[in-house]
Amino acid sequence: MLLFIRDLLLTIGFAALRSRTQFVRLLANSEVGRFFLSHQARHGFVGDDEDDDVDVDDYSWPSRRIRANPDPNRFPIVPSETGTELMSSGTFGSSDLQSNDTDDRTKIGHKKRLPRRILERELAVVSHSKQKLNQRLMSQEMMPSSNPDLIIHYDQPVYSGQFSGDGNFFFSVNKDYRVRMYDTSNPYKWRYYKTVDYPFGQWTLTDASLSPDNKYLAYTSIKSSVCLAPTDPNDLGDPYNLDLSESANNPTYHSRGGSFGIWSIRFSGDGRQLVAGATGGSIVVYDIESRRTLHRIQGHDEDVNAVCFADSASPHILYSGSDDTTLKVWDTRSMGDERAAGAFVGHIEGLTYIDSKMDGRYILSNGKDQSMKLWDLRMVMSTDNFSNLAPTRRTAERRFDYRRGAYDEDNWHVDPNDNSLVTFRGHKVLRTLIRCHFSPPGSTNSRYVYSGSEDGKVFIWNMDATLAGTINVYGATKNTRPPRNGIRILGWDEEDDLWQTRWRTCVRDASWHPNVPMIVASAWSGYGMETGTCSVHSWNDGEQEDEAEPRMGMRVNQKLEYDPTYYANMGH
Repeated sequence: MLLFIRDLLLTIGFAALRSRTQFVRLLANSEVGRFFLSHQARHGFVGDDEDDDVDVDDYSWPSRRIRANPDPNRFPIVPSETGTELMSSGTFGSSDLQSNDTDDRTKIGHKKRLPRRILERELAVVSHSKQKLNQRLMSQEMMPSSNPDLIIHYDQPVYSGQFSGDGNFFFSVNKDYRVRMYDTSNPYKWRYYKTVDYPFGQWTLTDASLSPDNKYLAYTSIKSSVCLAPTDPNDLGDPYNLDLSESANNPTYHSRGGSFGIWSIRFSGDGRQLVAGATGGSIVVYDIESRRTLHRIQGHDEDVNAVCFADSASPHILYSGSDDTTLKVWDTRSMGDERAAGAFVGHIEGLTYIDSKMDGRYILSNGKDQSMKLWDLRMVMSTDNFSNLAPTRRTAERRFDYRRGAYDEDNWHVDPNDNSLVTFRGHKVLRTLIRCHFSPPGSTNSRYVYSGSEDGKVFIWNMDATLAGTINVYGATKNTRPPRNGIRILGWDEEDDLWQTRWRTCVRDASWHPNVPMIVASAWSGYGMETGTCSVHSWNDGEQEDEAEPRMGMRVNQKLEYDPTYYANMGH
């Protein structure tokens, strides 16, 4: 019966209806639609935040009120004055002007080219201090390019991929409930060595976190359990299961219900605790050694999509970002009363991800309002002031459904209580909970911030909100594997509002290697975006090809094995 209905929709509905709105109305007002939705609900597909299927409530959403005659000057000024000051402060990289001789006025403001810096380094013709500055500036200028060194193909979308802090390890988190681990001690010659599973997951793996000593990987699904797996390739035992819903020492546990799903998981700086952001606004702090929940609080009004600690050396100060549009600060030593240490306000839609510079001061967040924001802990709003804020459109209206459709820029405005430093725009935070990061100090001199994007790119910004570069992952991976079973999968084309059979790429996460100029982009990709890739992009001065082995653009499977089928449809 279901197959018949599917065929009926494909042959009649898609041909007759040329707009997505009409299709949604058909489902909302027909017996076919009600049957289709009830089938999804019975199979647990409805209501998951990351579920790409349509929620029942989506069909009856009231139209969002568009602000009358929005101010055309409401968008942040670029370059940002505050960001420009940060770029000159020394906290976010070095200024090129510092490398010029102060007694030569003709050099002031002149940017040295990279080959000249390399020559000066090799010949040692400048002072030791100038050599160190040149080295930092060289790191800043070696921007990874779009031309890929390596393309790793997966049979399911990739939700996250990150290097370890020392760069010797990389892991990819996939929708098939598996995490693949790779040895990247030689970043230009990867080695696969291990895959770990999450038993009985729901919809997808949502997140993973590597312990500070690289010995354990914590990963989770939309469940209340966390798997803890040793990264040792010789340890092939089953992962440990940590149930974050259990708490013998928490009297409020049973009154709140034990079932919840985890969106984000992080190790503390000392590796002794895990913090999790969960459905319904819950934040959980879990002690690994004693296997018990220390705190489970209702920290937000809606799902907590991201958590992280403020400082790699401290297990106490943590951040949480939520669909309720706020970023909150917590002290684990005083979480019992469920009172935050402070709040950041400025996003007008839910937060998808947060990242700490790990210096106890700067935080970065991505939002469904198509904006990324930089925050300073010294400017945090007190809990009392936050509690006294008057209700705003941010809290009064229903959230933008980022999973489908485009964001209406007429709805964007500046929150009157915005206490962020810099706002970055240009990327697309659509389809999924797209992630953002600070660039590492070793390979970039902490010069940049960057984010994935629904349009298949990695966006890289200077701290003044000007665009430093982009990596075109879509262009690098397009058509690099044949359609499954020789048949192209149907996928939605947002541009033409029609069902098409074309390659799509959505970069959900990206990771900048801590020591070399290399970024790995983790993406949903393929025909219908039902497969995934991790593409490796390094600095190559714009070269399209090289003579080294392996050759640039090599396509491999998830175990890094050469697969000739990836070249079958390209004539190679």
